[in-house]
Amino acid sequence: MTVSDVSDLAAAGQHCQVPGRRAFLGVAGIAAAAALTGDASAAEQGQSAASRPASTAGAVLAIGSHYDDCAFGIPGVLLQAAAKGHRVVMLSLIGDYTNWKPVRGRGPALVEGTRAISADYGVDARFLNYASGRLPATEAITREVAEVVAEVKPDVAFMLWGNDQHPDHEVASRISKAALRLGDRVLDDPFAPFRSPRRIYLFDNGPRHTIGFVPNTFVDVSPEWPRTIEWLGRLMALVRNEPYAAGPLDDAQRARETLVRYRGATCGVQYAEALVSADAYPQTIF
Repeated sequence: MTVSDVSDLAAAGQHCQVPGRRAFLGVAGIAAAAALTGDASAAEQGQSAASRPASTAGAVLAIGSHYDDCAFGIPGVLLQAAAKGHRVVMLSLIGDYTNWKPVRGRGPALVEGTRAISADYGVDARFLNYASGRLPATEAITREVAEVVAEVKPDVAFMLWGNDQHPDHEVASRISKAALRLGDRVLDDPFAPFRSPRRIYLFDNGPRHTIGFVPNTFVDVSPEWPRTIEWLGRLMALVRNEPYAAGPLDDAQRARETLVRYRGATCGVQYAEALVSADAYPQTIF
């Protein structure tokens, strides 16, 4: 879906307007995010990735380092994209959890469980076979990510913000940038069909991780809030090796709630996810 008139956004009530002297920039950011947002029926939201019908809507690719990076950072945006019929692929560069203590001996179960849980929300979760702390910024891994970009052909892509306390996040951001912008140059056949995303957005990974993140695009995810917090909660329960039970929020859920409430207060809605557009995208105001 593309929206060319800001009045359409106001009628839909889907996007945040930044108050005060930043109102003009807020409108630009709002329109930039419009291609992926909108309401969906409960039936649409409940479709799994496997059962979702084929669509002519453009593909979406979200890239993180760990199994939960995208589900923490931009789950509402991904749910909105899936509800609009976009093919949504979530790529985690780390798929080897044999050296991660919280899931000692259960690394493969974490990967398979993440795939199954994400499919319930219309998202195709994929993994490369690297381990935390052993994520190399090499041509080889950039090629692996570029191969996914070439196959998915995303219209819109999301990647981690590059300045972060976690080394895995910083490395993943560098690899993602190279693969999304110059991926064809590292493919085995540099002349094979390859299309860079029409738009790229960067997302943060929350308190105690992200450094210096100043968003210029806000997306109202208030309608998606219950399902986003459930998605994250199910992943956290998977790590703890226990059934998910709705109720008091765990630490990760509380951190996300704090963040999206703050982003929502910034733009005048209950819950919002915030992004930085990788480029300045022209907008139609009238």
